[in-house]
Amino acid sequence: MVKDLTVSPLDRQNILNNAYALEKLEEYLGLGGTLYEGEVLFTKQQLVEIFGVSGSTIEKYLASHGDELSANGYTVLRGRKLRSFKALMDVSVIDYGNKTPALGVFTFRAVLNLAMVLVESDRARVIRSRILDIVIDVMAERAGGHTKYINQRDCNYLPAAYQEFSYRREFADALNSYLEMGKVKYAIYTNRVYQIVFREKAQEYKQVLRLNKKDSACDTMYAEVLMAIASLENGLAAEMKAQSEQLDRKLLPSEVDVLFEAAEANPFLKPIIEDARVKMASRDLGFRDALHQKLEAYIQSVPESDFERFLGETSRSLEEQLSDPEILAVFKRLKDR
Repeated sequence: MVKDLTVSPLDRQNILNNAYALEKLEEYLGLGGTLYEGEVLFTKQQLVEIFGVSGSTIEKYLASHGDELSANGYTVLRGRKLRSFKALMDVSVIDYGNKTPALGVFTFRAVLNLAMVLVESDRARVIRSRILDIVIDVMAERAGGHTKYINQRDCNYLPAAYQEFSYRREFADALNSYLEMGKVKYAIYTNRVYQIVFREKAQEYKQVLRLNKKDSACDTMYAEVLMAIASLENGLAAEMKAQSEQLDRKLLPSEVDVLFEAAEANPFLKPIIEDARVKMASRDLGFRDALHQKLEAYIQSVPESDFERFLGETSRSLEEQLSDPEILAVFKRLKDR
């Protein structure tokens, strides 16, 4: 989908939280700045020259987007910090000369933030275009060429997938043993589980992620989503068994429906399900450019820790994880539980 960074704080923050994209952008754009205490800083006067706008225009955006810019690195230097910074600078790029008691400065991240909202500048518009191109390139490069299975780069994915597979078998066995209904029950009640967790049927989920018919939906789900599904499947299997044994017969669909309604309202499951919805909706939009419309209320910016988790040096492809003895040991423990 086409992103308009000037109007979407969420899209802006997803880019600004991606340290790998910022590194490439800093190298590509070559905006200059002054290295101060390990970080490159820019004055307002330097941004006037970079963007070709007036100082009052930048002040306008500091007023309208102050909280966002401050969160992304805009700060005001005073006292000792100001004196040591000015010692590195040409007075001509300090807005009020050498006697100013305070000086607002922008980190590179804050400069990008300003470029994303600055509609009066053609140079900012060009930078926005390059930002989007470079972010796409970085995501593809770090994820091994595609993001369909970016979920599998998480070290928690394999244990969660194995557990969900195990509990799914128990759930299927419970449907087989305790529900009086034809084979269509497996698809119907799997969809019911998905709808409780993320409000979509399997086919809807596949459409949002643009998956092929042969693609497994579970293979693309994040560890937190798989654990929420496993928790539901495990609890429902136990409830079906207990009620069927109590009644000494198989359950009717209407009776199983009541169990599903109770599970959906269960306060113990609510935090797990809420967390799964936030993770799925936010990451799929940020990593896969996929919007789950039924979960729009749960979308947040992707935190910096998630970019490290799925794109960083410690994230690994599924093949790499499967060759790790420690991962295989985890599987053995799960198998023997």
